Amino acid sequence: MDPKKRILIVEDDIPIAELLCLHLGDEGYTVEHAADGTVGLRLLEAGNWDALVLDLMLPGVDGLELCKRARAMARYTPIIITSARSSEIHRILGLELGADDYLAKPFSILELVARVKALLRRTDAMARNLRIDAGNLDLHGLSIDPLSREARLDGQAIELTPREFDLLYFFARHPDKVFSRMDLLNQVWGYMHDGYEHTVNTHIHRLRNKVETDPADPQRILTVWGRGYKFASTSDAHDREAP
Repeated sequence: MDPKKRILIVEDDIPIAELLCLHLGDEGYTVEHAADGTVGLRLLEAGNWDALVLDLMLPGVDGLELCKRARAMARYTPIIITSARSSEIHRILGLELGADDYLAKPFSILELVARVKALLRRTDAMARNLRIDAGNLDLHGLSIDPLSREARLDGQAIELTPREFDLLYFFARHPDKVFSRMDLLNQVWGYMHDGYEHTVNTHIHRLRNKVETDPADPQRILTVWGRGYKFASTSDAHDREAP
């Protein structure tokens, strides 16, 4: 029997935290709660968590910093951010720092539980796919190892965030196929984050700075004007579609 999934909740609103612990516990998860960011960081760094439910406004270390710390770790942990901050900038910051989903307060506890379950199912499916497709991908100078989650360019290691790796690996598995920004949000981030398509732009810009000789004239991650992006199957980008 598979071990229980472990979920860390970092939330200073005690009634909300208690409800989350109750409902997630009823789903069979092992749940631990921290009421401030300092304790949350200590717990995050001490254990291998399967999911993180994270408020943005916290005493001590704030939620954005916790999100950043989580994404700097070797283990990829799905993150759902919750916050009373409903402004666009905080949602964007959370997603760009690597959160998988965002719910603004007040939210339905049952909806949040459903999203946690969906994220865990997706993470398990991705892990199964990686075991099946365990071979390295090698495309015009790029070598991508899905098991170690490492990428190399002309033999040199590239430092990628977990989300950047996921995006690069997804592109490399589908060379020459064009994906819209919403396609990429759905396939790589896991949700239809309507209105956050520019998050994809940001990540592609960062990836190009790391994998292109000249990011202003990319040869690998190409823009197909009016349609989206694709990963070139060869280093020849002369057939790019014009705007």
